[in-house]
Formats: sequence, structure tokens, C-alpha cells
Amino acid sequence: MSQFRKKFKRPRFRNRPSGEKHRELLADPQAVRTTISVFAYSPTDFREKSKANVEELVRLTQEFPVVWIDVCGLADVHVVKAIGEQFSIHPLVLEDIVRTHQRPKAEDYPDAIFIVTRMAPLHDQEDTEQLSLYVTPRCVITFQEYPGDVFDGVRNRIRQSRGRIRHNGPDYLAYAILDAAIDAYFPIVDQYGERVETLEDAMIIHADRSVLTHIYQVRRKILELRRALWPQREMLASLYRSESPLITAETQVFFRDCYDHTIQLIDLMENYRELSSNLMEVYLSSVSNRLNEIMKVLTIISVIFIPLTFVVGVYGMNFRPEASPWNMPELVSYYGYPLCMLGMLIVAVVMLVVFWRKGWLGTDERAHGLGLAGASPADANIAISSNDKKATTAGSSAVTAAKRKK
Repeated sequence: MSQFRKKFKRPRFRNRPSGEKHRELLADPQAVRTTISVFAYSPTDFREKSKANVEELVRLTQEFPVVWIDVCGLADVHVVKAIGEQFSIHPLVLEDIVRTHQRPKAEDYPDAIFIVTRMAPLHDQEDTEQLSLYVTPRCVITFQEYPGDVFDGVRNRIRQSRGRIRHNGPDYLAYAILDAAIDAYFPIVDQYGERVETLEDAMIIHADRSVLTHIYQVRRKILELRRALWPQREMLASLYRSESPLITAETQVFFRDCYDHTIQLIDLMENYRELSSNLMEVYLSSVSNRLNEIMKVLTIISVIFIPLTFVVGVYGMNFRPEASPWNMPELVSYYGYPLCMLGMLIVAVVMLVVFWRKGWLGTDERAHGLGLAGASPADANIAISSNDKKATTAGSSAVTAAKRKK
């Protein structure tokens, strides 16, 4: 699937035709060829066909109580139209299926339920994919943009008759498909969480522009996943609260479990998004602290040379000692030059000692205690803050333990 998604990238928004033409299905120029696979099953029987035609679909729905029709690729519009005619799919539903920029939603029809969701990418550099489900009393029709998906676990459960999937109706199959699509987000979210933690460690050790670039990339991907997950919460809420006769009360409980998983994913996304934003602020703060350190060094050097420049300027004046005993008599001294240089050296050393005593030079004593003698002040401050938080937590735990003993 990776090669299809990298090769075929579609624009995010396209103009929708107006009037009667909006019922005419137009294939996306970047869509892939359409293929149909079928899973038909009952509690005691099972049939699978990888390349099925439209004529076989209706016959299978008459022979088996539950049929899963999986359509991959939306380039062949006539195939999609034929499926719509065979199963009485509304033209607006077909239009939403072909135009793959829909917001996740669930719509009730007199004899069907239409669901649109976003499927998690299989690889890091890919985008989410629109997955459309059309649920009828005897079948579930799924429409995918590209070959390759996250439903192998559902297929194996049907093949091996594991769990309750072959003992329930199409509504439970729709739940199993949605549950697999949502659970596929967890490994991706965990991966981004690990990347954020790695960037946090790299930020503490050495913050440079490359780290900022990685932070921005991770934050952008997290925002994309968040935009894909946020509307699914409303879609799943409408499903487990639905009064449609196609969804039994038993299956509604499972849809509520999907809703809980979505809330959990959104919470994780919010935490990682906030953490990535904090990392960007830490980077800017670190750059500012380093600039302050550079300015401090330059300022100290300038302050040291101010009295030295004054001495050199005084002795650079043109006075004649023979004209008056007050006109710099030390100019004719035998040790005048060495004494002058020694005096300036003493002034510089005294100023350095004063700066060191005031703590303007070297590292903080708290940084020595934390083993950060060679770290920058910004990094030492981060470690000191972390150490203070740990001490506060330990103190709170001790107080709580004392209260329990009482």
C-alpha cells in the first residue's frame, strides 16, 4: 500500500458540482483499480472469494445470513454504480464514497446505515485513508481507497470461526471493522510518543536547529492524526446511541467500547501535542539562555578591559616630565613599563576574583551537586527543576504515609 499512497496523492479539497450533475459519479484521476473480495458466512459455513464480480454478490447475500463485500480502489466508477444499483444505495451515498474527503459521520437510511471513517496509515509517511461502510440487514459493504488495510485480524476470525463474529449479524461485523480501524491508531500514537520522549532527551542534552525540525515534523503528524480522530468520536457516539433496527442492543455496547478507545486516543494526542509545544518553548528558551551566556562573557571581557583601557589612555597622553615635576614623573622611571603592566594585570585578576565570588563565572553549586558541572546553565536549570519536583513528590508521599499510619 505504501507505493500506491506515495505515488497517488490527491488534493485535500475539490469543488463539488452543482445542480443535477452532483449525482454523476466522477472517478478521482489518482484512484487505483477497483477489486472486489467477498466473505460470506454463517455459524456453520464459510465462503471466501478474492476476485468476485457484481453478479455473484446478490446470490451470496441470498445464500448466507452475513456477507462482507470489500471494495478496494475507486477508479472503476461503473463497478461502484453497479453495486449501488444491486443494493439500492442512494446516489448521495455513492457520491460520498467516491469523493474521498468526507468528514467521519454516520447516517441512518430506511434500510441501511452509512458510515464514513478514517483508517490509520500502515506506514509513518502515509496519510489516513477514507473507509466507507454501508450496512444492510444481510451484508456490510466496505469501500477503501487503496489495497492493504488493518483487517487481517477480522478476516482470520471469520476464517477460523473464533469469537462471536460468525454468530452475530452485520452490525457486529461493522463493529469489528471499526474496532480494528481504531485500534490500529494505538501503535502509531505510541510511536509518536516515543519520538517525543527521544526529542525531549535530545533537547536536554543539546538543542540545535535539527532537533527543532524534528519537533515540528512530529507535531504536524500529531495534529493530522488528531484531525482524523476527533470527528470519529461524534460518529461512534451516534452509533451506540442509534435507534436503528439494524443495530441490536447487544452490539451497541461494543460500539460504546469503540467510543471509549477513541476518547483514549484523543487524550493521548492532546498530551503529546502539548508536550511537543512545550518542547518548542524549551528550545526557544534554551536559545535565549545561550545568547544570554554569550552576552555575559562578552560583557565580562568588556568590563575587565575598561580600567585597562583607562590606564593605557592616561599614559598615552603627551606630557613632558622635564617641564614640571607633576607631568608624569613615572615616565622616566627605570621600571615604569613593567610596573604599569603588572598593575593592569593585578586589576584584571582582582576583577576576575570578584566576579567569581559573586557567582558570575563558572557553574552553579547546585549543578555540581547534580553532576552537571560541564553542562550549560540552561540544561542545569532543567535538571534542577526536575530534581525539585522529585523532592516535592517524595515529601508529599512521606506526608501521606504518615497520615495513613496515624
